Amino acid sequence: MNKKTLFFATTLAAISVVCFFNLFCNSSIEKTTSSSQNIYLNHHDSVKYVGIETCRSCHNDIYKTFIETGMGQSFNIASKEKTAANFSNHHVVFDKFLNMHYYPFFKHDSMYILEFRMEGKDTVHKRLERVDYIVGSGQHTNSHLMNVNGYLYQLPLTWYAQKGKWDLPPGFENGRNVRFNRAIGFECMSCHNALPGFVENSLNKFNTIPRGIDCERCHGPGEIHVKEKLAGIRVDTSTQIDYTIVNPKKLSWERQIDLCQRCHLQGNAILKNGKTFSDFKPGMKLSDFIDIYMPKYKGHDDEFIMASHAQRLQMSKCFLNKSQTKQSTLHQAKSTVSLTCITCHNPHISVKITGKQIFNNACSNCHNIKTACKEDIKLREQKNDNCVGCHMPKSGTIDIPHVTVTDHWIRIPAKKNEADKIKKFVGIYCINNKNSDDETRSKAYLSYYEKFEGESYSLDSAEYYLSKNTHAKDFLSTQIHYLFLKNEYHKIIELTQNINPLTVNEPWMCYQIGQAFQNLQDASSAENWYKRAVKIAPDNLDFINKLGASQIEQNKLDEGIKTLQLSLQKNPKQSVAFTNLGFAYLKQNNTQKAIDCYNKALTIDPDFEQALLNKAGLYNYLGKPVEAKNMLKKILKRNPQNQQVKALLQSL
Repeated sequence: MNKKTLFFATTLAAISVVCFFNLFCNSSIEKTTSSSQNIYLNHHDSVKYVGIETCRSCHNDIYKTFIETGMGQSFNIASKEKTAANFSNHHVVFDKFLNMHYYPFFKHDSMYILEFRMEGKDTVHKRLERVDYIVGSGQHTNSHLMNVNGYLYQLPLTWYAQKGKWDLPPGFENGRNVRFNRAIGFECMSCHNALPGFVENSLNKFNTIPRGIDCERCHGPGEIHVKEKLAGIRVDTSTQIDYTIVNPKKLSWERQIDLCQRCHLQGNAILKNGKTFSDFKPGMKLSDFIDIYMPKYKGHDDEFIMASHAQRLQMSKCFLNKSQTKQSTLHQAKSTVSLTCITCHNPHISVKITGKQIFNNACSNCHNIKTACKEDIKLREQKNDNCVGCHMPKSGTIDIPHVTVTDHWIRIPAKKNEADKIKKFVGIYCINNKNSDDETRSKAYLSYYEKFEGESYSLDSAEYYLSKNTHAKDFLSTQIHYLFLKNEYHKIIELTQNINPLTVNEPWMCYQIGQAFQNLQDASSAENWYKRAVKIAPDNLDFINKLGASQIEQNKLDEGIKTLQLSLQKNPKQSVAFTNLGFAYLKQNNTQKAIDCYNKALTIDPDFEQALLNKAGLYNYLGKPVEAKNMLKKILKRNPQNQQVKALLQSL
């Protein structure tokens, strides 16, 4: 058997569905200068979050309306009360690319998703998973998560509320269905929920999971605020700022935008060195923590993604003109009102009950609609002078199917010539930081290539910015990441041949170096680097599985078996770990345990090629060529271009 068959790489993707974020109305903005931005007492790392129920004890009226908003309904335990979906009919979704059916249903009070495959009238595969959490308010979508010992994964069904239909989730369509393997990491959870307890350096493990976006996501941790109020310390907020808690309407327009676009600006998020997605708090400068990059295409300005509200707003002439006014008065004691998200939105009240007139009134604060609007009077009367309907039309998004959402680029829509619609990639740009540096640009291009199917020119751009940034603190890890994506493993080994793994504290760098050694058939060196990666990140399953595979390659079978069993204790739903474990047992001539492991792997994923290939090899070893051929034919049915399998089949 080929040693390379022990490897398995999992594609990572982030949930694309973002709940509608309601913001609040504002009539005046207090100036917050750079000298005062850092004096909010709840910015300190030691200040604890107190939870929405604590806030409710004093702000019950706000609580009662907030929990009906998109944010308040963003995330909760899967239940009949939480779901917005229709279960009245026999809803079955078929993925023609995988030849898989999916059926959602409730049994008593628990929700399940059944995956099954039919051959003729026979059911040849069934996998049933319980739904633990529902993501989304139901205004646009409900997506579904399962929790496996703290590891979160997205399930392969989404309810699309506007169309009233079940379908594959965003990113699972057109042959990209990863079934039950899409890991939900901290970046995704930190926008769809209150801040969960994330296990550091894991990919998708959590020790606490809240039940929805709460007050402190926009106001910051409330411990000091609660203590002072309980002690009777009051602040007259009509004339002063209460610095125990952040009130977003008291922030400068820049910090207001930063707060909203922390989640309403989905893109290629690049963390600054030493920062995490939980470090940013309301009132802070977002670009001190995260730079967010997006691809730019000439001729396709009308296309936008679901969570692009902040980006589209900042493209608007209304925003640009107001921002310039704000800049010119920045040093005055009190500045003019700028256009921000909270000019029109109230986060404490659902957009579903806000009413169109509230939004149109925001337009009339700056525009005399009767004289400014040049549209035909009959059409205006027909549309009831609905500014938003004309200048912020609803449209489909390019990342979420079956969904329409308001385009926040305020403008007079213009018709384009066909020649102007030719899509041409012109690069990626940082939305929230005009002064982003070469270091984050290089990382952004690497991330874009890795996560968003970028072309080779993405790596060329990464190399260009990397060459300008050779003195960066993490230059070596970024360079190794670049070489890893280029498959230039010899160069990685040359760069690191004099480095002791024990001196490196970046787990992904250790993993990539280990993979380079393993790809070049040096399992012993690979093991040393994988051990270091696992030491730093003991809950990263990919790292553990790679370590076990390298040990098995060296015939350290007892060690390899122990490592893989540890991985399966953490998450027993891993086809790769069962397949590698089966191979270890086969090397020990324990054919029964080997076949049991392969069968478990194929119960989890009936199309996992390595398990099918290993099982075919085992059957051939046992003198069962017919069974071996059947395994190989299953591979070719899903992957008819597999030349290795064709050759093996002929040899049998």
